[in-house]
Amino acid sequence: MLHAPATRGVLVASYLLMAGALLLVMWRDLLPGLLCVCLGFLLTRALTQWFARLPRRPSATPPRAAQVAAAALVMLLPLGLLALGLTHSRGYIVEAPLQYRELLNYMARTVLELRQKLPPDMAAHLPEGAAEIQRVIAGYLGAKAGALAMAGRAWLAGLLFAYVGLLIGALAAVRTPAGAPGPLARELARRITLFGEAFRQIVAAQFWIAAFNTLLTALFLLFVLPYWGLRLPYTPVLITFTFVAGLVPIVGNLVCNVVITIVGLSVSPLAAAACLGFLILIHKAEYVINAKVVGSRTQMGVWELLAVMFVAEAVFGPAGLVAAPLCYAYLKKELVAARLV
Repeated sequence: MLHAPATRGVLVASYLLMAGALLLVMWRDLLPGLLCVCLGFLLTRALTQWFARLPRRPSATPPRAAQVAAAALVMLLPLGLLALGLTHSRGYIVEAPLQYRELLNYMARTVLELRQKLPPDMAAHLPEGAAEIQRVIAGYLGAKAGALAMAGRAWLAGLLFAYVGLLIGALAAVRTPAGAPGPLARELARRITLFGEAFRQIVAAQFWIAAFNTLLTALFLLFVLPYWGLRLPYTPVLITFTFVAGLVPIVGNLVCNVVITIVGLSVSPLAAAACLGFLILIHKAEYVINAKVVGSRTQMGVWELLAVMFVAEAVFGPAGLVAAPLCYAYLKKELVAARLV
């Protein structure tokens, strides 16, 4: 059945509704839920297709049952993983904000003791203004640590929003259309489809890049450094932070480099140099992957991505850093679809 083309008013209404929804998500700190809606939707669709490709038997599961099974798996698997995590690592999961606060305080002390950590010949060449810079950096880290003191409730609320978003995405993937959609519903479906494509291209790619980066960092911190007789404190926290920071393109890698290098400096200058050299090596490879995989798919230059991320961070805070690449990729897709760029 052919549908009449949407009027200009319907198009404008769909754009305004989509923009309003995205702004509401950022304003009310619902970004984890939005990302998990997309993740739950894509995972459910992927599992449904995988079930459909299984060898057929006389008692093969009908397509509708395969959809329900895929949605149930997406909804129940996080609960199983959470139960397993609470059983074996309850203190780490529940007290994560406290552990990161301790890490920030530890970094602040390390920065203040920089002259003591460096060899005497190197410390003598530090400029006189270095002490003031050290105090500024340490004060900033201490302020961030204080802000994390009351972050436990926000941490648990973020997990709840993320799981609810996963449920919504899984249920949306298996919903049964009820009748022919109206013109506004069709235009909104197009907006959501383009947003889903942007999510799949950027966030999914960045997830695997962050996972690969975290695996290499974990091997370095858990095996390579101990083999040289160097052990960094807060290693589990650093590994988790590497994955979370890796989800933010470019900027996350720089922040991760600084944090691990400062912690390495608390052990010895050799450990700091080893950490910095290793992280630069793997992150240079990561830049190539970002440029080839993400940039080629979304036609985004590094300068565009950095500009959008800095503006979004200034307006929405840290969540803006995560949302900026996704929203900008979606915007470019809309412009390309409208033949404006």
